[in-house]
Amino acid sequence: MDKRDLFAGIDVGSMTTKCVIIDSDGILASTVIYTDADPKKAGVDALGSVLGMIEAKREDVSYSVGTGYGRISLDFFDHTATEITCHATGVRHINSEIEGIIDIGGQDSKAIKLKPDGTIMDFILNDRCAAGTGRFLEVMARALKLEMTEFSSLYEKSLNPCAINSTCIVFAESEVISLVAQGNTKRDIAAGLHQSIARRVGNMAKRLGIDKNIVFVGGVAKNESMRKALEDYLGIGFISLSTDPQITGALGAAVIARNRFNKERGSN
Repeated sequence: MDKRDLFAGIDVGSMTTKCVIIDSDGILASTVIYTDADPKKAGVDALGSVLGMIEAKREDVSYSVGTGYGRISLDFFDHTATEITCHATGVRHINSEIEGIIDIGGQDSKAIKLKPDGTIMDFILNDRCAAGTGRFLEVMARALKLEMTEFSSLYEKSLNPCAINSTCIVFAESEVISLVAQGNTKRDIAAGLHQSIARRVGNMAKRLGIDKNIVFVGGVAKNESMRKALEDYLGIGFISLSTDPQITGALGAAVIARNRFNKERGSN
């Protein structure tokens, strides 16, 4: 490939690791892989994968930024940044009109309110309870003996969603089993589960006063039932992104890498 400055953003999450490579013009390559039990290996593998897509080597990367819970496991970053900062940077890079972010990942969920200049005004993070996360949805799908693709397609097919009262993942699983035994359809139970998460995460956004120009990101943003349940609860429609909503954190990290590189080069 021609010599040019490349910038890498790597988001090492609890369930998946995302990597984005950009240059001065935009995104060149991206990937999403499972983190499994080795975040360091996942980070290395993700970077190697995207570099292979553009026939580049690690030494071709001018600057790299790591984010996500597993960023402390890797030692080859030039800089690290919080997930909240990276998501804000990533979504505003795509659309400068965005004022609020809802992020649901594998093990946590976040609501972020942005200032007009794109910097962070306030945020709420839930990382202590699995309810309201991708992990919660996976456990509930398994309790219903459904594949995730089917589970995540049932919300709009339900006419009578079940009320799910438990917020703890263990108690919610028991409640789901009881609802099945009582003769409720899997469709109505699945819809009720999505509504339960929508209330929990949606209330975080309401507490911040986020009520327009909102984007939904993270791996769970690919779940159309979750997206629709949140839109119904909040009474708004999310702004659609031109990129994969799962890679916004890694994209933001790559943009931060490019900005820091240009700033450091300009000061020399």
